[in-house]
Amino acid sequence: MKKIEIRKPDDFHIHLRQGDLLRMTVPHCSAYYARAIVMPNTIPPVDSVSTMEEYRRQINKIDPGFEPLMTFKLLKNMAEDEIRSLKKAGAIAGKLYPAGATTNSADGITDWRDIAGLLKVMEEEGLILSIHGEDPSVFSLDREKAYIPEILEICRNFPDLRVVFEHLSSAEGVEAVKEGPDNLAGTITVHHLLLTLDDVIGGALNPHNFCKPVLKGPEDRKAIQDVVLEGNGKFFFGSDSAPHSSDKKLQGAAGAYTAPVTLLLLADFFDEKGKLDLLENFTSRFGAEFYGIPLNREKITLTEKSWTMPDKYGDVVPFFASKKINWTVKNQSINQESL
Repeated sequence: MKKIEIRKPDDFHIHLRQGDLLRMTVPHCSAYYARAIVMPNTIPPVDSVSTMEEYRRQINKIDPGFEPLMTFKLLKNMAEDEIRSLKKAGAIAGKLYPAGATTNSADGITDWRDIAGLLKVMEEEGLILSIHGEDPSVFSLDREKAYIPEILEICRNFPDLRVVFEHLSSAEGVEAVKEGPDNLAGTITVHHLLLTLDDVIGGALNPHNFCKPVLKGPEDRKAIQDVVLEGNGKFFFGSDSAPHSSDKKLQGAAGAYTAPVTLLLLADFFDEKGKLDLLENFTSRFGAEFYGIPLNREKITLTEKSWTMPDKYGDVVPFFASKKINWTVKNQSINQESL
């Protein structure tokens, strides 16, 4: 029986949601991850010190031992002093959503130049800029590629601003980060690492694999896998786990609920490729180093032991529902239990 001990990882991009969903997602995340970058596209958005502190309080109430790394949503009408106050209150990053690009982004940014003053303050304060890198005005499969020039221009205009190109889904996106400036990094999800568009529409429609940015072709998946297997430190794990109730998924909501199984599928991927030794850097080191935060000291042990993913957690269908999972976490039973 194979096993591996690694530093307890971090998830550098997760949607914990609110209410009943929050009570489900926090335990699923903290079972594997010491910390997580918590996305701010809630309703209402996390866009002020008061909304950020209340969201953090709700998360800490569910699991005081889990550390949410708080972010805020960049809005056109934000004051520069609010950015400074958010940093003092513990924010680690600000999120740029192009208007209409994804869930709860109608109030997003139409042109990043409209918030250039806010980006300058973020650069001065040492905050991270997290970007949903898609142009919603173009064909869906070309949206990431179309936004690359905008991201590179931001990096050029703010050379001391660390920028994360989130949830890379295309070969062009991977190349842009790989060859881009040192202040640019990218996160990679399990679903973009493992799947293609065929897993959504290739046979019977599978809405539970539908996400933004949309899964793309085999050549894009290969580029993502190749750069992860190179052990390139500019690329690190961010799940983009994003639960929706089953009725909303059937109505077309974008997002895959991957939190209960991400680390285990990553272990399986690296093991299958003969590169299990790269798992710790991808999940526990590269992201923390880019964000400038200490590495976790706690350890976690993964064991090769099969079990079957539940078909539902409450009213949410998880990623790999009802499928066999080849790895588990030692002394951890949350994988197999429905909350």
